Amino acid sequence: MLRACPVVSVSLVVLQICIRFSVAIVITEQPVSVSVPVGYSFTLRCRAEACTSLQYQWFCQHQSVCCQIPGATEQDLLITAQQTQLYTCRINDLYKNAVFSNWVKVEVHQCVARGLLPQLWRGEPVIILNPIEQKVEVGKPLQLQCAAMGVPAPSFQWYRNGNVLEHQKKKKLWINHAKVSDSGTYLCCASNSHGEHWTNAVDIHVGTCHSEKFFATDKIALLVGNNHYQHHPNLMAPVTDVFELSLLLKQLGFQVVSLLDLNKAEMTTAVSRFLQLLGKGVYAIFYYAGHGYEHSGRNYMVPIDAPQPYAPENCISVQRILQKMQQRQTALNLILLDTCRKWYNPECALSQVQPLEPWGNTVYGYATSEDAEAYELQDGEFSSGIFMKYLKKHILQEKKVTHMLEDVLEDIGRDPLVTGKQVMEIKHTLKEARALTDPICPSGAAALRWGRGHELLSEIVMFPCGARVELRFHQVFSNVIYVCAKLQAQPSHITDVRLLLCRPTERQDVTILKGSHPDHVESLLASVFKQEEQDCAFQLSGLQKTQTDVLLQLDLHYTQLSTKQRTCESLQKVLQKSLVAQLFSHRSSAQPSYQQTPASAGSLCLRDTSTSTLSGPKAQAPLRMGSGHSLPNSNPSNSCSEPEENDESNLSELCSALLRAGPGQDCP
Repeated sequence: MLRACPVVSVSLVVLQICIRFSVAIVITEQPVSVSVPVGYSFTLRCRAEACTSLQYQWFCQHQSVCCQIPGATEQDLLITAQQTQLYTCRINDLYKNAVFSNWVKVEVHQCVARGLLPQLWRGEPVIILNPIEQKVEVGKPLQLQCAAMGVPAPSFQWYRNGNVLEHQKKKKLWINHAKVSDSGTYLCCASNSHGEHWTNAVDIHVGTCHSEKFFATDKIALLVGNNHYQHHPNLMAPVTDVFELSLLLKQLGFQVVSLLDLNKAEMTTAVSRFLQLLGKGVYAIFYYAGHGYEHSGRNYMVPIDAPQPYAPENCISVQRILQKMQQRQTALNLILLDTCRKWYNPECALSQVQPLEPWGNTVYGYATSEDAEAYELQDGEFSSGIFMKYLKKHILQEKKVTHMLEDVLEDIGRDPLVTGKQVMEIKHTLKEARALTDPICPSGAAALRWGRGHELLSEIVMFPCGARVELRFHQVFSNVIYVCAKLQAQPSHITDVRLLLCRPTERQDVTILKGSHPDHVESLLASVFKQEEQDCAFQLSGLQKTQTDVLLQLDLHYTQLSTKQRTCESLQKVLQKSLVAQLFSHRSSAQPSYQQTPASAGSLCLRDTSTSTLSGPKAQAPLRMGSGHSLPNSNPSNSCSEPEENDESNLSELCSALLRAGPGQDCP
């Protein structure tokens, strides 16, 4: 029994040695890095477990100097952020064992915009620095940077064109030698345990445009000209001004939507679709010619159905359009108002418009000054606004857009016809020397978004008698299309050939449609296409009202040499609804897809409905729709009646195809 005591004593000593030198201190909660604004108070936490009681001591390191923090001997360290520093915590047990926590970084942001941090901030990521768009030469380094606050400090992940960049997980994205394939739209996601937040998307172009100071990711223009009013005097100049401006803007690379004679609902829809096309880096132009007025600094456009007197609820606010344009983060917003600015209805309430953001990208070009009128000029058979007379003289200049408009202002000021009556006015916040002549450098996303659509190409059709006819299509305005037909080959067994284009579905309503389109539009069309020798032409206008396919009929009247009988053969063509009925369609309220273009969207479909009939000199029914008119050929026939003048019939969706068409195309 007495010999057992030494054995027990030895066992206790061994146990104490094992406890002292083998049992580890286990850290159960490591402190975490944070990213906070200066003056923000927070707590660093550290927790550990061991077989004995533990002691804590916090240390900090700043500019390579590490020092013990006096009095920081608790598990929690309360900090009021002053400067960026590194922190760690040492944990000791009673046997002088010690371990250190991970080093953590307390990143302190000295300049954070007031109101950027939510009042009840829980530590979720808050973006305080967004990357900026760049143009980079091939082979040069590309660097993008962002910053975010968060508790814990956020982690970062970069994306290009929506795809994860696996090795770009820091605040700074760095590519040593940029390639053309590195072009695209970049953005970064900052995330922590409380959520995630994304930076703004920026467009990066690598390559061909590096020599230019500024560029556009695309150029989009909406032009509206109201001539024919229901309750106000008609105007003459807008149709010519819109047409001429559209040609000039296409030379500058703009995709142009030009519309004539819109009511309020149609103007609202057109603006909505226009806004959907805008995006970051786009140059956007909105031009309006027609009746208008000003009320307490607000400008209003008058739709063709607006009643008397003018009132904001019946008109369209220009400032509201500009506000929505800014929300699309465009690089340049140019508003051109070729309208009167007389003061009306001081007792009416103003439309609700929020102040514009100070982004420095907006230019107003007013045709006239406050409480003044804008004038038209009669030039032969055409009319033109004074403003457009000089704008088209300078708009192609390679200079800052505001300087170009100043040249227009000076020319108007020197015109004796309007001295003391009309003075142009310019307002702008344009902080960069952007010009309408700047090149287009699409981003990766923009290249998909602005895919060019199919053209309506000329087409040869064959009649049963063997006659070959060429059909050609000209986009005069987005809601006016001009269809021409010319006989290419006449079989030897027929003579006295006459071609007619018409809308067969409209033949029962002649009087309703006759004379509804202004004569000066037809004069404009004749002047544009007078160089083309056509046997017949047909105008489809007011297409914004069309909600169905457009059916055209081509009639061939001729005399058979063998029987001396008069014969008519007909072919029908369909302009698909996908081509002519999307922009104003009631079902197109969602943002359209620009990456899918139906295969049939750029062509005419031949319906197998060709017919041949015998007729006497007066057997042909009068035709309805379109300013279609037969042009005399070398051997005219008096047996054919000609189509009536066009009405304001129906557009809807030809404009959507035009939006997908390239600049300068005759048709979508």
